[in-house]
Amino acid sequence: MMTKETSPDVSTAPVIRSNVPGSFAWGVFHERHPKLIQQVLDALPYGPAEQTAVERLLTESTTSVLEPLGPDAPDHAQWLEWGRGLWGKPWGEAPFLWAESYFYRRLLEATGYFQPGAWQGVDPFAPFKNAELGGVAVDDELAALSKLNTLPEPQRAEALLSSALWGNRADLSFQITASAGVSTVSDLVADDSATFWAELGQAGGGRICVVADNAGRELLPDLVLIDHLLAGGLASRVTLYVKPHPYYVSDATMADVLATVERLRTAPSPAAGAIGQRLWVAMNEGTLAVRTHAFFCAPLPFHDMPNDLRTEFAGATMAILKGDLNYRRLVGDRLWSSTTPFSRTVGHFPSPVAALRTLKSDVLVGIDAAVVTHLDSTGTPWRTDGRHALVQVHR
Repeated sequence: MMTKETSPDVSTAPVIRSNVPGSFAWGVFHERHPKLIQQVLDALPYGPAEQTAVERLLTESTTSVLEPLGPDAPDHAQWLEWGRGLWGKPWGEAPFLWAESYFYRRLLEATGYFQPGAWQGVDPFAPFKNAELGGVAVDDELAALSKLNTLPEPQRAEALLSSALWGNRADLSFQITASAGVSTVSDLVADDSATFWAELGQAGGGRICVVADNAGRELLPDLVLIDHLLAGGLASRVTLYVKPHPYYVSDATMADVLATVERLRTAPSPAAGAIGQRLWVAMNEGTLAVRTHAFFCAPLPFHDMPNDLRTEFAGATMAILKGDLNYRRLVGDRLWSSTTPFSRTVGHFPSPVAALRTLKSDVLVGIDAAVVTHLDSTGTPWRTDGRHALVQVHR
């Protein structure tokens, strides 16, 4: 239960909605989603029924009102509850986090993911994930892991954290961090990395939870970082949380974890192969457990997580939350003042928490006023263009 001390102060932070033309959220529905829909339809040979349903969803989500899932949907009752008070309202009037989440749930419905039939269980985003994981760029990154092993331990740790932080940003891969051994500090708007390592070192090898974000070139460095935590004794156990089904284009599922571990195990690079084998053994032995929960695809912030999931996080040395969506859910998808203390928005979380996030949405807290003023003066969309990142820790 949240207390007055741990609840975010939301009185002056408006909920983000997508009904403001020109806003980032409006652009997601009116500019990004049409491109995504076309990419989905081009990636797999969906039949006329699926194509029509997908195109209808696009029209509905930009011009019509929210309608609940059909009664035959396996999660019909759950979404009725989650959407109480929203059904029948224009999509743009719903909270952006809620509406965006529902869009992806409806996209799975339109492509036949949940219904009995030939398309049941077919990930509409699998072609994108597979192409990225199987690309030449990943071969080069895996080869660079051998060079990371030659770095002094503090530099190697920083390089691995930096790679996990930046994810699929091509110019900050293992290849770059292996050479530099450090983050690109000028692009960090907040950097609690020293606190991150200090907290893990003081804990002396407890249980760490990692909440994954994307598959492909983002999950790869996450798994390498997990191997480092286990092999170095900073964690005695790691629980990796993934989505229960496809979500937000490239979000990681269990299938993606297995594919990424196998990519490491079979890589020509001896260093990558050794990491993949250690991860395989860790999964066998239970020191690395992969778990999921329906709430990870819920349209709600983490302070609304159910008690069973809250219990899983409780007692962890640290929960490491990866990516932009997890950050939005952690602090609340609101138009916070960027200088609002990070601690004020995350005190509800049941364990110490670290956010590793590249900035791809309007939500931002815990930033020094001078940094905000400087970046605002550049005239660039620095909060949303993915060129900046942060490491934030709350003990």
